[in-house]
Amino acid sequence: MNKILQILINTIPIIIMIGLIPLVTNDYLLTAIDAIIIIIALAIKRNKNDILVLIFGFFIMIVAEYFFVMTGVETFRRNTLFGLMPLWLPFLWAYGYVAIKRAIEILA
Repeated sequence: MNKILQILINTIPIIIMIGLIPLVTNDYLLTAIDAIIIIIALAIKRNKNDILVLIFGFFIMIVAEYFFVMTGVETFRRNTLFGLMPLWLPFLWAYGYVAIKRAIEILA
């Protein structure tokens, strides 16, 4: 039960970021808010290699989402990053990578 609680706590920033998507319609403002949430979350708790995973997740998801959009698998109404996807999306995915890494560490 303690492991489940730890994993849920690590997903709180993601839940907040997803919850803000329909409320904050300005992609630039939402990106700034997401960045602040990530900074606060990492200031509260930072594990080994969290920053590396965050950076990896950020860039790999830009590439992955780019290919998804280019193949027509995905489309976005909000396309402030390269005219293809929302600017805030790689930030959300990047922290998602951190949360996944932490969940694996908790379960190991």
